[in-house]
Formats: sequence, C-alpha cells, structure tokens
Amino acid sequence: METLTLFELNERVHEAIAEGLPDEYWVRAEMSSVNVNAAGHCYIELVQKHPSGSGMVAKARATIWRARFCMLKPYFEQATGQAFTAGISVQLLVTVEFHELYGLSFIVEDIDPTYTLGDMAARRREILLRLEQEGTIDLNKELPMPLVPRRVAVISSETAAGYGDFCHQLATNAYGFVFSLGLFPAVMQGDAVESTVISALDAIAAEEEKWDVVVIIRGGGAASDLVGFDTYLLAANCAQFPLPILTGIGHERDTTVLDAVAHTSVKTPTAAAEFLISRMAEAAAQLEHLTDSLAATVAMRITAEKQRLQGLTLRLPAAFALRKANETNAITLRNQRLLTAVSTLMAEQRHRLEVAEKVLAGANPDVILRRGYSITYAPDGHAVRHASELREGDILLSRFADGEAHSIVKIED
Repeated sequence: METLTLFELNERVHEAIAEGLPDEYWVRAEMSSVNVNAAGHCYIELVQKHPSGSGMVAKARATIWRARFCMLKPYFEQATGQAFTAGISVQLLVTVEFHELYGLSFIVEDIDPTYTLGDMAARRREILLRLEQEGTIDLNKELPMPLVPRRVAVISSETAAGYGDFCHQLATNAYGFVFSLGLFPAVMQGDAVESTVISALDAIAAEEEKWDVVVIIRGGGAASDLVGFDTYLLAANCAQFPLPILTGIGHERDTTVLDAVAHTSVKTPTAAAEFLISRMAEAAAQLEHLTDSLAATVAMRITAEKQRLQGLTLRLPAAFALRKANETNAITLRNQRLLTAVSTLMAEQRHRLEVAEKVLAGANPDVILRRGYSITYAPDGHAVRHASELREGDILLSRFADGEAHSIVKIED
C-alpha cells in the first residue's frame, strides 16, 4: 500500500477533480452566510436543507472574486430587487476547484436572478396559501372600515421621510379635518422588521378602544428592503388583528405578503393619508346629504301640515254646525225620554197613592163601626183586645157608629 503525504494526496484529489469535473455547472442552493473581505472578494457558504426541514443534506464554500463580484452584485440586486445577502436561494454558475491548502471550493462565474425571483415569489405563494388554508387570509379585510377613521395608530420609523410626508398630508388637508395620531415606532427594513412591527401591533391591541385604524408606512427605498414584510408570522398577526390595517410601504412595483393580507393597501405613505382624508370626505358628504334630506323632509312635512290645517279650518264651521245639530238632537231626544220617564213615574206613583188611599179608607174605624162593629175601651182608655185584660167591676166604654154606651164587667164562674 502506497504511503502519501497530505499534500500529495490533496494534489491527486486536485488532479482528479480537475479531470473529472472540468466544466461549469449551475448549482441551486441557499446562502447561509455572505462575507466580503477588505479586498472585495465575496465568500459564501452554501447549504441545501432536507425537504422536511429537519437538517442539512449538503454544504459547501463558494467564492466570487472581486472583479466578478463588482459586476454580479449590482446586476442581481437590480434584477431581483433583493439584497445579495444570507437567507436567500440562488442559482450560481460555478467551476469546481480543489486547493491543496484550502480544500474544495466553488468559484462563481455567473448568477441567474430569475431563479431567485421565482423562489421569492414561491415563498410568498406558500405563505399566502398557508394563511388561506388556515382561514385567516381575509379576516382583516372583512373588518368594517370606520366611516370616520380619525384616530390613527401609526407603525413606522419616527425618522422616516415617509412618516413625515404622511403627517404633513393629514395636517394640511383641504377640508380641515383633524386627525388624532399615535406613533408606535418600528424598524422598517432589515431583519428586525418582523419582531418590531409585531411588538407595535401588540402595543396597539392593548389599547384597542383608543384607535379606529392602524397604518403601517415607510418611505421609499430598494425593493430588497421589503423582504421583512414577506414573513408568515407578521402576515398572520396582521391578518388576525382586531382593527383594520392600512399599508403604504413605499414601493410602486412590488406587492408584499403584508399588502395581501391588510384591509387596504396603497403604494405610498402619502397615498395612505389621502385614503383617510377621502374616507372622512365621504363621511362629510354623506352627513351633508342627510342634513339636506332632513331639511327637505321637514319642509315638506311643514307644508303638508299647513295644508291639512287649512283644510281643517275650512271644514271646521260645517263640522261645528253638524256637531251642534247632532248634540241638539241628542239633547232633545234625551229631554223627551226624560219627560216620558217622569210622566210614567208620576202615573205609577199616582196609582200607588190611590191604592194606598183606598187601603187607608178601608181601615178607618168609622167605616169599620158602620159595618156593625164596636170598639170597647178599658177604664184607662185603651182599646180592649183580649178578655183577660178585664176585671170584675171595670166600667167599659163601647163605641158604636151612632153613639156610645157604658157597661160594667161581671165575670161569671
């Protein structure tokens, strides 16, 4: 068995690779790190992850020498709108090189921006599809936009020009509308976009009742600055936020995932301000229309009531005369009924008196005496009703129809 020094073995590996892989190859991978040294050379670490996401299946180093890097970097960023940075997928044209001291490396000769564009679009589609499958993609869009969105929670960088433009546009609106603004600062580009915007959303949600709408704005800049707005976590938070979200993140060409899930998306901070102003103007126009309609309705009602009153006034004399005649007839009828009732009552009472007189006449003692009866009075003057009232020797007075007679009581054994 042959014994070789490390250099000799590496030299043979170098020769084998040079002979076995002499051509250029297109390689697809994700850049896990990108470093540019002081000399301007770019060193990249390429990785390929397992489809399940459980780990990496391949890893390699790649180098772009300064002269080529000065051409490829601006070309890639202009074509994709994406910064040449770690975390993105690329398709590189490479040659395979093995150096006895530095080992295996890929030398980058060219880059295909269309692949990265497709990958970025695919990632956006995957996020939107996931949100759609979860049933949250349209939740914020389904919230009612306030008719008067006067209380505005703004998520932006305090020093951003776009924030200044937004505030100026609202403050100088032609209608004189007054807006109440609250700034919730966040980073508007770079890796901190997701975490800081979500933190701002959490702060707004904690005082939800104070705000009508949330506006997320940033100034202009490279399309690569929008990457932070293309994350699932940020999109999910915005889609499920309890207040309508308006985005104006300052790029005319590209639409981010955040734009897709927001209630309303416009291109610039100024456009966001114009949207709020136009919404207030619509409310003012509706209020003016309702005021005019109310005034017209009131005027019509007053006219109708005047006409009705005039009609009543014209009909009043005839109605009064008719009512008077009806009441007169009713009084006459009641009088007639009363007279009839009185007459009937008097006749009945007269008859009763006649009967009573006859009864009284029949009960007159003189009448009874003329019938052959007499009345006997005791010595004390009371009429004797029972024999047991008498005593031996009592002198009685008997009264007859034609005179009186005395008698003495004699009680026989």
